[in-house]
Amino acid sequence: QLQLRGYLRPARATVEPTGDNEDDVSIADHLFRVLRGTHNLAFANRRIDVELFADLLRQRCAALRVPNEFWPHHGNLSRDLRQDVEAMLKDRSKPATAICTSTLELGIDIGSVTSVAQIGSPPSVASLRQRLGRSGRRGDAAVLRIYVREDEASVESPPQDLLRLELVESMAQVELLLRRWYEPPVAGRLHLSTLVQQTMSVIAQHGGVRAVEAYDALCRNGPFQEVTSAMFAGLLRSLGSHDLLMQSGDGTLLLGVVGERLVNHYDFYAAFTSPEEFRVMNEGRPLGTLPIAQPLVEGMPLIFAGRRWKVRAVDPKQRVVDVVASPAGRPPRFGGESGAVHDEVRAEMLRLLGDGEEPAYLDETARSLLREARDNFVRMGLGTRRLVRSGSTTHLFPWAGDRATNTIAVHLQALDFDAEAAHGVISVSDAPTEALTITLRRLAEAGPVDPEALAAAVLNKESEKYDGFLDESLLCAEYARRALDAEGEWQAVESIVRSDEADR
Repeated sequence: QLQLRGYLRPARATVEPTGDNEDDVSIADHLFRVLRGTHNLAFANRRIDVELFADLLRQRCAALRVPNEFWPHHGNLSRDLRQDVEAMLKDRSKPATAICTSTLELGIDIGSVTSVAQIGSPPSVASLRQRLGRSGRRGDAAVLRIYVREDEASVESPPQDLLRLELVESMAQVELLLRRWYEPPVAGRLHLSTLVQQTMSVIAQHGGVRAVEAYDALCRNGPFQEVTSAMFAGLLRSLGSHDLLMQSGDGTLLLGVVGERLVNHYDFYAAFTSPEEFRVMNEGRPLGTLPIAQPLVEGMPLIFAGRRWKVRAVDPKQRVVDVVASPAGRPPRFGGESGAVHDEVRAEMLRLLGDGEEPAYLDETARSLLREARDNFVRMGLGTRRLVRSGSTTHLFPWAGDRATNTIAVHLQALDFDAEAAHGVISVSDAPTEALTITLRRLAEAGPVDPEALAAAVLNKESEKYDGFLDESLLCAEYARRALDAEGEWQAVESIVRSDEADR
């Protein structure tokens, strides 16, 4: 049983959720009406939305003077609080709904739930299928409700906003799910940051190791088979230049001074970066953590762990925030949480916008938004065109996945264009249309770019824990495999050029 519900965010609404936006209130009202009294999972893509809707739903329980059934669950909450929520979901004697991120998508046994809600477009088709699989395990129908918010359009709205891309992306994922298509595993990644950690771990484990032995164990016969012997030798030289390792007279690799210090720190054994955070405490009880970048002042209202607080004290040295219960509150900012969209999803979005059928699973608002998107799609000629001019900005619609779209944007930036990619659309500011089309034509004629050479133009390539110990060539190789799609870029640019020539 499936429904995709659309909500229109008024133009005056705030960008960040505050709890008083009409669309948020309407979503909370519907969630409360259909979920209350049963066991459910309501997934939100952002932790800020988890806190927002957990608070809105708790308020509705309080207004009716009934026990709260709605609880937040995300990675910044303390382990005790998360385990309490998991226990409530397993306990069939009382209803409970978790408002959660991907923390409850897989891996934790909570049994079957009555229904699944998804707030915002799902991260991927595979993720949507995994979440849906939590419902309908006891012979009952699986139940999925998707809630999508779109901004009210105005004369200043850019072309992409008129296409209701979040709604259409959600529809595309549902259609692909129904056709049993899922994103294939990402192949070809190097994972050099993790290889740095594993190389040092092998040296620490054995007290030293020869380079060929480390390469055979980790790369030739191990999980890092995309890494060539030449690339591994370059990685060892890079680690040596940072004093992470050294080589004895007989060729044995040993830990250097910096390497010894790094390996002996407890944080070394986590392969991922642990962001600096404040611990949030109430009367000595840990509630969870907040990113250190979150501005905090005494007296500040806060929504956290599904409840409302006021910051009583902040200890910057101990990195502790002490909070007390309060009637006011505002969800904190945790940082971005999004996934990469696959080529197949964007291709399905293009098909849906050019189609005339209205799927039965759309509610009336979603149908209205889809009709509006299709009308604008036709008006802008996007069935055949791929370039749309709006004021001083040219918008490119490659209808390709995020990696190919990112590659086009990086390539244009390297050629001194002010280009930015967002939601599958590339916006190029203050560039004469003719100069841009000539450049795109040259890119199409040149064939696929060397992705590692293109990666050299990207300044912020470091994204994983040990990337800072890689030299520039290794960083370029890592970034090229992770974020760029040269073949996909070339095909997309060719499509843009062909459509532009036909339009002329």
